[in-house]
This record gives sequence, structure tokens and C-alpha cells, in this order.
Amino acid sequence: MSAAKSRLRNGLTVILQEVHTTPVTTFWIWYRVGSRHEHTGITGSSHWVEHMQFKGTKQYPADSADREISRTGGVWNAMTWIDWTTYYETMPADKIDLAIKLEADRMTNSLYNKKDVQSERTVIISERQGHENQPVFLLSEEIQAAAFRVHPYHHEVLGDKIDIESMTRSDLYKHYRTFYTPRNGIIVAVGDFKTSQMLKKIRAHFSGIPKGDKPSVFLRDEPPQRGERRVFVEGEGETAYLQTAFHAPAATEPDFFPMIVLDSILSGASSFNLFGSGISNKTSRLYRALVLKGLAADFSGSLAATVDPFLYSITCAVRTDRSIEQVETALNEEIERATNNPPTEEELLKAKKQARAMFAYSAESVTNLGFWYGFAEILDDYTWFTNYLDKLEAVTASDVHRVAQNVLKPNNRTTGHYIPNAGRAN
Repeated sequence: MSAAKSRLRNGLTVILQEVHTTPVTTFWIWYRVGSRHEHTGITGSSHWVEHMQFKGTKQYPADSADREISRTGGVWNAMTWIDWTTYYETMPADKIDLAIKLEADRMTNSLYNKKDVQSERTVIISERQGHENQPVFLLSEEIQAAAFRVHPYHHEVLGDKIDIESMTRSDLYKHYRTFYTPRNGIIVAVGDFKTSQMLKKIRAHFSGIPKGDKPSVFLRDEPPQRGERRVFVEGEGETAYLQTAFHAPAATEPDFFPMIVLDSILSGASSFNLFGSGISNKTSRLYRALVLKGLAADFSGSLAATVDPFLYSITCAVRTDRSIEQVETALNEEIERATNNPPTEEELLKAKKQARAMFAYSAESVTNLGFWYGFAEILDDYTWFTNYLDKLEAVTASDVHRVAQNVLKPNNRTTGHYIPNAGRAN
């Protein structure tokens, strides 16, 4: 049975998928708001609002919702990323009404008490400081800022520390009321229910909420890069890191699926589902060229499915007996190899197989499916998910070669070195 998509009169999108294998239902609500929708002065506000949504309403004060969900054996959580914020509950199917009531209530009735805002400021600053202890975070943040001079993808989801320190309760509440509206939201339910009954319940709790104004979002397209950009970061530790990032296609562009295959060939398939488990990258070209040859202690590749063009990045942990320059030379040789020659048919088939496996692992539960349907709808339409395997299968070796030539160009690249204070000079 295929998913059913509808839209309430107030603009709220609803996607329902029956799965009757177990008496469990997952309920998700997505909002089209993330760090992409923030401007200087309120960076990190989407993530902070996510935290505030757990601080209660008059109907569900403080930790009462958490206690009620826990008593049923359910779980709940939330996530904020560059394009979206989402909340979910996965519960016994006969208890899912609690999730529907809770999300309808906090769409419009969250309190944002000043004392809660202040206490959460401390929490988020501490979270930011914890990330700053991680060399890869520091390096990635500098590379992202260098790669995006114009588009708001230039800042991390956590936001700049100075903004976290200076934002007010009014700033956060305005962000909440601007973006947490039916016309900016998507509900996804997957599990053991009847579609007509679930839709009736959703209408009962959500249809009376005013649709809200369409958010005015300040977005500017990133201009083409005119040459390689390089950044250097110094910090604590003994391990040096190399990261290189290329501007890559958005998820809805025709070249995105060839990019998935290219990623699988070079560094092993990326997972787009935050719940998805990874698979080994030990058969990838870069593992053989960097790790097996004793240059890098570890490496990873990352391709993200995004609303606007984002980045394809490769991160390497440099062995202590090697230099960053040696690793960079070997990495660039493999990049040139990908741009000079199409993959073999054997490589193409293996890469597709790995990408299919990654996709399958990330869609094996009702919670995972709830993620996929909402995530795909944010990108374009939920059919982006249901058509995924067909689009992947249609990719040819010439498609992969063309995309490699377009994306993996030196003038499309931002390269960063993390140079540790301890250990050795590089």
C-alpha cells in the first residue's frame, strides 16, 4: 500500500503510510526551518528553539510529556539541521494519540519562560564548547565558512557563540512563531493504523490552528567559486587532519544521483538518514590509497542531501609519521583519476550495490521510514524517497564521469589543514 498525502485547509501537509507488521506507530512533525533560515545575529536560533520546545506548555508543563511517553514504553526526540527541524514519537500504536495531542499543543502553545531561555543558553554554550574541543569540528566550521561567503549555509547549526550569548527570549519566540505554523509544517505517520482514522485524528487536533503567514526568508545563491580556497587551523592534540570540500549538487538536481555513486566509489556510500547505520568503506578507492598505503590513520567521506547545493567533503586523519602534504598529494591523485577516467563497469555495479545496501539499512523500521518520508518532502516531495532506487539504478558510468569532472575541479574546492600544537611539525 502506497503512502497517502493530503493537505489540510490551513496548509499543513500530511503523509500517512500504513505498516501492520508490529503494533507500533511513529509520528513526526517537520518544520521547514534550520540554520539555512538564519541571519547574522540569530545564528543557532533554530537549534535553540528545538531545545525550548521541550520546556513545556500549560497543558504539558516541564517534564510531564516525557513522563507520559515513557510510561507507555515510547521514545521521543528531535533534531535540527541546515534545512529543517523535526520532532518524533515512536510508541505503541494504541497510545499514539498522546503524540498527536502533544505536537498540536506545542506547535502554538510553548511558553518560552525567561528562566528557561537563560538556563538553556548555558546548556547550548556548553554544547558549543564541547564541539570546539574536537579538531574536525573546528576544521569543518572554517571550511564551511570559506566555501560559502554568501549563502547562509556558511554557519554551523549550533550557531556562532557570540549570537548564542546575545540572543534574547524575544528573538527566539519570534523565530518560533514565524516558522512553527501549519503552512510551514509536515506531519508524517507510519505504522499500525488505518489511514482514514489517523487523518481524522490529525484533523481534529491541527485543523483549528491558524495557517500563519508564509515565512519571509532571506536567501542568496552562492556564486560560482573562482579558485581553490585554503584554510589553516591550529589547535590542541597530536593528530593532524586534512579536509577537502567541493560544492556539490542539491538533492533535486539531476546530477545528485550520479554524485551518490561517485561518493560510493571514492569513499564508501553516505547515509542520508540520521538513524541509518553505516557500512564499511574498506573497499573504496580512497581507503586503498590513503589507509592501506600508510598515509592516513582513518578517513571518511560525506555527501549530504540538501535543498540547495551544499558540499561533498573528505576528511583524513594523518598518521603521526606522515605529513599533511603527503596525504593531500595522494588524495589529489585519486581525485584526478576520477576526473580523467570513468569508473569500470565492475566499480559501477559495486558502488550501486553499496548505495542500495545503505538505503535498505536506513529504512528498516517504522521510525526510519518516518524520517525518510518527511526528509524527502522537505527536499521536494516524498516520492524522492520512493523513487530513490530507480534513480540510482539509472546512473551510468558516463554520468559518474561527467559529474566527477564538474564537481571535483580544483577551482570548486576548499581545502583545510588542522595543525596540532603538540606532537610534530607538518
